[in-house]
Amino acid sequence: MTYVIAEPCINTKDTACVDVCPVDCIHPTKNEPDFEKETKLYIDPDECIDCGACEPVCPVEAIFEEAATPDKWKNFIQVDADWYKNRKK
Repeated sequence: MTYVIAEPCINTKDTACVDVCPVDCIHPTKNEPDFEKETKLYIDPDECIDCGACEPVCPVEAIFEEAATPDKWKNFIQVDADWYKNRKK
């Protein structure tokens, strides 16, 4: 199980979640070149340790446990995974 960043993050990209993540699995950060071009942040499903630190600090309530992701945003589970898969190529 992992956490997912869903639609409310689009065009918000508040980085409070990045600041509290103990394993640095949320990207892009403000210091990365992709930050400006991306419309949302992404959680790496392979790196996330399921600590849940990111969820309560999100001001737009965009972060969900994978199993608790609302049906209307379930596609973001794959969106996050795909972003990392493409990034690691």
